[in-house]
Amino acid sequence: MAPTLLPEAFYNRDTVAVARDLLGKYLVRRVGDLEMAGRITETEAYIGRMDRACHAYNYRRTARTETLFAPPGTAYVYLIYGMYCCLNLVTEAEGEPAAVLIRGLEPRMGVEQMARNRYACSADDLTKAQWRNFLNGPGKLCKAMDITRACNGLPWGSPELAACDALPEDVPVPAEDAAPLEIHVGTRIGVDYAGEDAKLPWRFWLSDGDP
Repeated sequence: MAPTLLPEAFYNRDTVAVARDLLGKYLVRRVGDLEMAGRITETEAYIGRMDRACHAYNYRRTARTETLFAPPGTAYVYLIYGMYCCLNLVTEAEGEPAAVLIRGLEPRMGVEQMARNRYACSADDLTKAQWRNFLNGPGKLCKAMDITRACNGLPWGSPELAACDALPEDVPVPAEDAAPLEIHVGTRIGVDYAGEDAKLPWRFWLSDGDP
């Protein structure tokens, strides 16, 4: 049985609501015959029409930001520091530049492959420090799940990359996944350049994913 895909309408809503509602969902990545998945534990909202921290602030349309104007559910992947990829899922109606940054995951499927992608070793050989820092950052989770700039523009429902409400029944998940979510709210990370907009409470995380 395939994972239960979040509908396109899930993303065609207020971006802040989507960022909050993505917590506890699953990000699924397929590369050939390999399948990896992680539970979403941290997100941030970005809204171009009024948010100086958004790449498409004030509807700024460039080659880089074009994907932000795509239909809801589209993957927007960009580089930071010229070397680390970050994954965002486009929100709101097509033409409205907004997205949710996926900042943190907990591994649920394909952990062995993720460990090899991230640390070039087996999951059994990971140290406590490596486990603690496995997927707790946008660049880290992209490296672990082999999410690259080639994923930029993948549409909603793509078999290569999607957010899901549930994993297949044969995939074991911890009991905590069914427990009520304890959601924390705070300001976004690394957006001091955005002035007053840097103070917007648009970062959400689960207690287990607390940075």
